[in-house]
Amino acid sequence: MVEPIRVMEGKAAPLKVNDVDTDQIIPAQFLKLLSRKGLGKYAFYRWRYNEDGTPKPGFILDDPRFKDAEILIAGKNFGIGSSRENAVWALLDLGIRCVIAPSFGDIFYNNAAKNGLLCIRLPEDLVERLQDRAMEGDLILRIDLEKQEISGKDIEAIRFDIEPHVKERLLKGLDDITMALLYEEEIKRYEERMPSYIIPKPSRFLHE
Repeated sequence: MVEPIRVMEGKAAPLKVNDVDTDQIIPAQFLKLLSRKGLGKYAFYRWRYNEDGTPKPGFILDDPRFKDAEILIAGKNFGIGSSRENAVWALLDLGIRCVIAPSFGDIFYNNAAKNGLLCIRLPEDLVERLQDRAMEGDLILRIDLEKQEISGKDIEAIRFDIEPHVKERLLKGLDDITMALLYEEEIKRYEERMPSYIIPKPSRFLHE
C-alpha cells in the first residue's frame, strides 16, 4: 500500500527546466542504495552539489522559500530517460507529492502512479503562468483529485484530466501487489483451470 491521495494542499515550487531526465533526478551512482528512505538528499544531486560534495548555490528547492514545497511545477517532458523507479522514490523522499508539467516520460508517469506520486498534465502556457506565480514564493495550491481540480489564492479553479485507472490507484493507495490482490479470486479460479502439467511437481530431492 502507498499513501492514498484525495485532497492535498501545499506550497508550489517552480522548476523552469524542460526535458529533465531520470538521471538528473537521481544519478546512477545512487541506484545501488537499498533503501528508499534517505534518497531525497540525492535528488537532483548534480544540480545541488559540486563533485566534492559541497553545496552549489541557486537550486530552487534549496531556496529557503521552497524548502518545504510539496508540489513541483516543472517543464515539459519531465522524467524522460531510463526506467529507474528510484527517481520517483527520491522525489517522494524529498517531500514532493505532486508534479505538474505539460508532459511526462511515459515510464516515469506509470512508476509515479504505482508509488503514490500524482502527476498532472496541463497546457504549457498555463504551466508557465503557474511557474511565474510560484516564483513569488507563497503559492499554496489545493489539489482535489476526486474533483480533478486545482485551486489557490488568486488562482481560478483549474480542471485537469487523468486516466481513470491512475485516478483509482492514487485515490485508494494501490501499488502493484495490492492491485493484484483485488483480483485474488479471479486469479485463483484461473489457476484452478490450468492443466496439471503447467504446475511443476516438487522434485523428489526436496524430500530426501
